Amino acid sequence: MLKYLIRKIYYGILVMLGVVVIVFWLFQGFGDPARLVMGQRADQATQENIRKELMLDQPKWKQFLHYLNDISPLSIHSAGYIEEKNLKGIFIPAGGDNRLAIKLPYLRRSYQTEREVGEMLVEALGGTIVLAVSAMLLATVMGIFLGVIAALNKGTWLDSGSVFASIIGISAPSFFIGIIIAYVFGFLLSHITGLQMTGSLYEIDPFFGPQLQLKNLILPAITLGIRPLAIITQLTRSSMLDVLEQDFIRTAYAKGLPTRRIVFVHALRNALNPVITAITGWFAELLAGAFFVEYIFGWKGIGKLTVDALEKLDFPVVMGAVLISSAFFILINILADWLYGVIDPRVNPDRKST
Repeated sequence: MLKYLIRKIYYGILVMLGVVVIVFWLFQGFGDPARLVMGQRADQATQENIRKELMLDQPKWKQFLHYLNDISPLSIHSAGYIEEKNLKGIFIPAGGDNRLAIKLPYLRRSYQTEREVGEMLVEALGGTIVLAVSAMLLATVMGIFLGVIAALNKGTWLDSGSVFASIIGISAPSFFIGIIIAYVFGFLLSHITGLQMTGSLYEIDPFFGPQLQLKNLILPAITLGIRPLAIITQLTRSSMLDVLEQDFIRTAYAKGLPTRRIVFVHALRNALNPVITAITGWFAELLAGAFFVEYIFGWKGIGKLTVDALEKLDFPVVMGAVLISSAFFILINILADWLYGVIDPRVNPDRKST
């Protein structure tokens, strides 16, 4: 398993490098960012100074190497550059004015606010994680419950209804469901639900400052959780049906054990492996899929920050958000592979067959 994880980490690094190349050439390789910083009316001398500060006066391949050096956790920088950019990490003298840096990735500064992109993303990341975790908890609890109910009532309207609802949940795009849910429950029925179309985890009160607003989490969490809920329901149903046909379940019934104990202790426990696999995989998907949901509901997270930055052509923020999302996706998938081996040793790729 260790060799397999090392191999997955190696492939993850290659994927991340590919993402860096695409992101750089897509957002930095074309156009003139100096004009985005100063605007079209800036004089030529000011634009040239900005281009020099951002290293835009150098060839594209050198700009890419500078960018790669900035975002790499292991890099070489001059002492002056480290102080100027306020880089955080461990710096080892490497000859002359250069330092070998083991540091946090430097994602540069926003064109619009001049704040460090890393700080902006860290502030927004909390909202995205809260939304993704809430959606996944909702999908897991409801999905397992509905899947068990459907399996125990195979062939009835409860079974067919859950399967039909799952198909709809899988097929409908999140942005479409989000618009419908926001309009119906946040606008038409807001006097009944007490919910709003838009809102974030914290809202600023002019007298009391930031106030926690958990009710604003309900609609975006439901919207984001619908697709994994549908998947988990179907997986739980299928897995439970397979387990309920096993001999040890028949033996448990023959011994007179209570039905509740047989279902929730013996059957469900053995049916959860594919469900756990889906949960770990879908959590990574939710972090990426939260972009549209956050924008629809005005939820302050990485998704909304990225869309707002795109509207303002604030490319460093967009580039940083894409890189952070890609890194999370890769890390969660590596973690999922490790969990597969812990939960079920049969999936261990290094295990020798006998």
